[in-house]
Amino acid sequence: MPDQEEPGDRRAADDAQRRRRRAQFLRELNEARALRERVQPRRARAARMRQAMRMRTFRW
Repeated sequence: MPDQEEPGDRRAADDAQRRRRRAQFLRELNEARALRERVQPRRARAARMRQAMRMRTFRW
């Protein structure tokens, strides 16, 4: 029957929808971080410095 979807088609559609939602979330997250950085530059700079220190002291 033409109106029934194959299981693979359904999964591909779900994956595409999940990727779209994830991309939207990441865009909003980056926008929120940029806004926070503009609103609180000193705190944001301190957070960047702490993150950089964590990355420098991380051991593989």
